[in-house]
Amino acid sequence: DVLVQLAYGFRIGMAFAVVNALLGTLIGVSMGGIQGYYGGWVDIILQRIEEIWASIPFLFVIMIIATAFTPTFWLLVLLMIILRSWLGITYYVRGEFYREKAKDYVQAAIGIGISDWKIMMRHILPNSMVPIVTLTPFAVVGYISALVSLDFLGFGLPPGTPSWGRLLRQGLENVKFHPHLVI
Repeated sequence: DVLVQLAYGFRIGMAFAVVNALLGTLIGVSMGGIQGYYGGWVDIILQRIEEIWASIPFLFVIMIIATAFTPTFWLLVLLMIILRSWLGITYYVRGEFYREKAKDYVQAAIGIGISDWKIMMRHILPNSMVPIVTLTPFAVVGYISALVSLDFLGFGLPPGTPSWGRLLRQGLENVKFHPHLVI
């Protein structure tokens, strides 16, 4: 029974993490690419917006929203994407785009009149994949941890949904008489 719940909890946690990682990375790469490619005022304005947005304590905001009504899987995914999941990769992709834009092959593409979109997609993005490929597994682990934390505190998925956080909570409540649940 516990192993079945662990397996279902893994499935839900992994789905949550992968959806957040994919959508957050897509948004973050887009924002970072625009900032790094265009630079100047575009970069400055978007960077200030990101800094203000990053100062919002996202777990507390999710907890406040969860007290108003029980969040569903997709609502939690949406909140996580809107509040946090796109921010981290944005800074790295921005730096990569700045670095790659200064190289000769990009300047040559600009010189022969290739559109900005094609330069960003065909030339710069393939050469800027290192932070994306490197950080995505860590982001997946972070999203699983965020879901476990929210479920453990009672602000996550609706009751009855198997999750690792809820299982940890049950184990903590029963540690005195059933210590094997924690293990």
